[in-house]
Amino acid sequence: MTLVMGVDSSTQSTKVDIRRLDTGAVVATGRAPHPATVGPGREQAPDAWWQALVEAFGAAGRPGVGALAVAGQQHGLVALDRHDQVIRPARLWNDTEAAPDAARLVDALGPAAWAAACGSLPVAAFTVAKLAWLARTEPANFGRLRTVLLPHDWLTHRLTGARTTDRGDASGTGYWSPAEERWRPDLLDLVDHDLTADDWLDRLPRVAAPTELVGAVIPAAARALDLPGSPPVVAAGTGDNMAAALGVALAPGDVGVSLGTSGTVFAVAAAPTADPSGAVAGFADATGHFLPLVCTLNATQVTDTFARLLGVPLDTLDAMAASVPLGADGVVLVPYLDGERTPNRPTATGTLQGLRTDATREQLARAAYEGVVCGLLDGLDALRAAGAQVDHGRLVLVGGGARSPRYRQVLADLTGRPVSVAPTDELVSAGAAVQAAAALTGAELADVARAWGLDQHTLVTPDPAVTDDHRAAVRAAYAAARG
Repeated sequence: MTLVMGVDSSTQSTKVDIRRLDTGAVVATGRAPHPATVGPGREQAPDAWWQALVEAFGAAGRPGVGALAVAGQQHGLVALDRHDQVIRPARLWNDTEAAPDAARLVDALGPAAWAAACGSLPVAAFTVAKLAWLARTEPANFGRLRTVLLPHDWLTHRLTGARTTDRGDASGTGYWSPAEERWRPDLLDLVDHDLTADDWLDRLPRVAAPTELVGAVIPAAARALDLPGSPPVVAAGTGDNMAAALGVALAPGDVGVSLGTSGTVFAVAAAPTADPSGAVAGFADATGHFLPLVCTLNATQVTDTFARLLGVPLDTLDAMAASVPLGADGVVLVPYLDGERTPNRPTATGTLQGLRTDATREQLARAAYEGVVCGLLDGLDALRAAGAQVDHGRLVLVGGGARSPRYRQVLADLTGRPVSVAPTDELVSAGAAVQAAAALTGAELADVARAWGLDQHTLVTPDPAVTDDHRAAVRAAYAAARG
C-alpha cells in the first residue's frame, strides 16, 4: 500500500495528512505548533517550521510515504545568503511594518499598471513590500541576499535542496505575472535600482509545473525526519489558499467561501483578473487556472465577540440567531471590528444600526451572522465585477465557521443558492496530499481529488420562504449601513 503525505505549514502550526494513494483514506495525522508572533512586525525562524514538521511527522507515526508536498502560508519572505543560510527571521504575511513600503511601490507605478503587471496591488502582506522593507531598514542584510523564497519554497528546499516554487504561491509575491506566466524583475527594480534584471532572476526560484516532481528527500533531511525506507519524492507544493482549493476539488466556475478568524472568497477562473481597485487579488491556482481572491479581516471573530458580549457559548448564539427571521427585524451590523481596510476608510470600525427599545439579544445574534455573510458577499460582488464567473458553479463553504448551522443557512438564504459544505477542516494538507499523489502517478489533479471523494459535500439549500426581494432588501440595508 503506497502512502502520500500533505504538509500544511501555517502561521500557527504544521499539520501532516497521510493518505492512501489509491483511495485517499486518511491513515495518520500529526500536528506541532509554531512559535507565537506578536506586534506589527510578525516574524518566525524558518528552522521552527522545520522542527514542527519533524515533530508532526513523528506524531503521525513516521510511516513510509512515496511522495509528499508542502503547502504553506503565502507571501512571507525567507532571505538566504550565498551559502543558502537564512539571513534573518522570516517576515510573515501578517507583518504590517511593510505598509509604507507597499504604499510607496503603488505610488511609484500606479494602481492600474500594478494590476496589469501582476494582477494585484502590493499590500504589506506581499513579498515585494517585505523586500522593499528589508532594503530600507536593513541594508546590510539586503546586501547579503542571494535567494528569495516563500515559506513553502524554503521547506521544499530543506527537503530536497532545490530552489523551486509554483505558480500559485509565486502569484502572491507581487513580482510574478499570472497573465504572462513569468517573473517580472522590472517590478523589483522599484525595490532596488542597483540590481539588474539578471541579478534578480538569479535570486528567484524556478517555477515548477503543477504536477512536477522537484526532487527526492535528501539524506540529511531523511535522517532528521527518521524516514523509513527509500526517500520519498517531493512535488512542487503551493500556497495555502491554492491547496485549500485542491482539498475541496474546486473546479472552474466554483466559488469558495472560507470562514475563519478572517474570511476569504475565491473562485477558480479560466482567465487571469486584474483589479486596479485592489479589492481582488489576482492569484493563479495550483492547477494551471487562476484564483482571484478577496480577503476580509472580520469573520468568525465577530460571532465570537458577540457570544462573549451576550455571555453565551457559540452553539447558544447560533440557536438564538435561528429564532429570528432573515433581516434580524431591521437590526444591521457592519462588522469592521478590527478596523477593516476599506477604500477611504483604512481604520473603519464596526457599527450597529436599527436598534429600538424593544431590541432583543436574539436580534443582535442574528445581525452578527448576517453582517459577516453580507461582508463576504461584497467580496463575491467584487469577484464578479473583476470578470470572474461566479454564478453557475458550486458555492463551497469551508473553514471553522462552516461547522455553524447558522452560517450555512444564512449564506444559502442570502445567495439563493445551495451551499456545499466540505467534510473536513484540514483542507490545506488534503490539497497538498492531492498534489503529491498527482505528481507521483502522473494523474490530473482534479481526477485525484474526485477519486478520493473530496468533491462529496453536505448540501444546504435555501429556505424556500425567502424571496429574491427579501434577500435583496437585506443586502440593501447592509449596503446603506456600510455607507
